[in-house]
Amino acid sequence: MAFGLRGVHAPHRKNTAGMSPVIMDTPKTVTIPTVMHIGAPATAVVKKGDHVDKGTLIAEQNGVVSSPVYSSVSGTVTAVGEILLSSGKTAPAITIEADGENTVAASVVPPVINSREDLINAIRLSGMVGLGGAGFPTYVKFGADKPLEIQELIINGAECEPYITSDSITMVEGAEDIAFALEALIKYLNIEKVIIGIEKNKPDAIGSMKKIAEANDKIEVKVLPSQYPQGGEKVLVYHTTGKKIALGKLPIDVGCVVCNSTTIASIGKYLKTGMPLVEKCITVDGSAVKEPKNIIAPIGASLQSVFEFAGGFKAEPKKVLYGGPMMGITVPSLDAPVIKNTNAVLAFAEKEANAPKTTACIKCGACINHCPFGINPPMIAKGLKENDLELVKKAGAELCMECGCCSFVCPAKRPIVQNNKLAKAALRTAKEVK
Repeated sequence: MAFGLRGVHAPHRKNTAGMSPVIMDTPKTVTIPTVMHIGAPATAVVKKGDHVDKGTLIAEQNGVVSSPVYSSVSGTVTAVGEILLSSGKTAPAITIEADGENTVAASVVPPVINSREDLINAIRLSGMVGLGGAGFPTYVKFGADKPLEIQELIINGAECEPYITSDSITMVEGAEDIAFALEALIKYLNIEKVIIGIEKNKPDAIGSMKKIAEANDKIEVKVLPSQYPQGGEKVLVYHTTGKKIALGKLPIDVGCVVCNSTTIASIGKYLKTGMPLVEKCITVDGSAVKEPKNIIAPIGASLQSVFEFAGGFKAEPKKVLYGGPMMGITVPSLDAPVIKNTNAVLAFAEKEANAPKTTACIKCGACINHCPFGINPPMIAKGLKENDLELVKKAGAELCMECGCCSFVCPAKRPIVQNNKLAKAALRTAKEVK
């Protein structure tokens, strides 16, 4: 298997490259889910009628794998209810009517860091989660219960999805925050080496990060080929260190921790100011958007208000995504909020939104040849159809990271990723039943 060496050359369409982010006008209301991370939902600690300031704790961490949630505006809590997520599930959410003042909470003060425990606790209190992926609580990744032997901290600056540029501009304009965070992480977590992986088509970000590396001999910038899915965790680890992560294992099992570049910048900002994670730099783009731009939006702002700040729509949006077109998730409505790990919101007109016509598989093997892990989608489909889960497993379904390379290259436009998801779900169900 050519581990991590395959992929596709997806069109970049980086229309907002080099655009400095613009701070969004404070929306009239924000609706903030209490679960914007992997793990247990945070528990609301406010009620209807309570006044909150920007940075006020509104939901406390619930268990080890969880993350606290803070108000992104100052104003009055108008509801503690539920919200429909893009997954189709509902989750607790807190709605706040903004007063427009953005008064900062008195609790927002820079943390005092004198030890590993101080740093881990500060990252926990910041509400930080993985901002480029599934939202895993960052303090857990760095070793919440015990020190980890981190040989390489790998900073994911690949940003290989089409359209998205929010990480790239953060590496340029948030370079000081990244440097501040890395200095603390190296010092208190005893990290041997930091590798910042960036695709070669981002020269400004590469230049900015190389300046950081020049000032610290433990930091290295690795310029990577511009090939999707370069930012996939296992792919990135392989291309920066040569290490392979086995099925069911994590990066730390090979001595690595992977963090998104914006996550590191946000940690640095928190260590400097004490302001927890309450806003995100997001790319707003797509064929239906009138004025594509990078925007700093408060967490909880509706996508409707975000698109209005980007000039509204020049065509009726037929599909709206959290994230990029390769791995993005369709949102249920424009009432959906910006959440912690939102890095982009894209709106597409009818032409781009329509699903292509599907025809029969021609057994060309393109899906296998372009898969980063060489799995066999036709075999997975056959096993799923025949309810042969051993065949599904043998074909490598559990390795699928749902990057979409297979669907992208399929001349028959088969729903391969969706099929792989169903296969993985069938395997999980079988394990639970067993």
